[in-house]
Amino acid sequence: MKIGIILGSIRTERKTEAVARYVHGLAEKRSGDTAFELVDLAEFDVPPLTTSVHPMAANKSYDDAGVQRWSDAIDACDAFLFVTPEYNHGVPGGFKNAVDSLGPEWVGKPVAFIGHGSVGGVRAIEQWRQIVANFSMPVVRSEVNFNGFTHWQDGEFQPEDRHVDEVNGVFDDLEHLTRTVRD
Repeated sequence: MKIGIILGSIRTERKTEAVARYVHGLAEKRSGDTAFELVDLAEFDVPPLTTSVHPMAANKSYDDAGVQRWSDAIDACDAFLFVTPEYNHGVPGGFKNAVDSLGPEWVGKPVAFIGHGSVGGVRAIEQWRQIVANFSMPVVRSEVNFNGFTHWQDGEFQPEDRHVDEVNGVFDDLEHLTRTVRD
């Protein structure tokens, strides 16, 4: 099984990168047959969705090279962990556009969420739960939230000891859900 940990910010100076790398580091310490891949959205250069072909009808074949690389990376995963910031009480526009730019690559694949922001990214995660429902993606109920005021000190990400168990709990739930869906 392969789980894509999606770093969902494309900003040049982004707190999401520290969170995603922390989460990926914990994933790499896990035992078992699950492979974890850090998928950095900023590396794909997904343009705004302007194509006349609806992504669900594109048959996983896209004219734009960045979108095709994004499609290939997402299609190769069995499940996802979205590491998402919260911007203006919602999901980040670049990440939402990248999700909207694909179709069947997402359908039916399990997803979990880790958020960060002034209230831990909870509003972004709630919106993501509504968005992924369109793709019939089963969702893990547990989530981890990092507060933008208390989990950064002098510009450095400072997770608490308890976060190790919380993140691993999300991974446990996501792996279990993915096996259930696949069987």
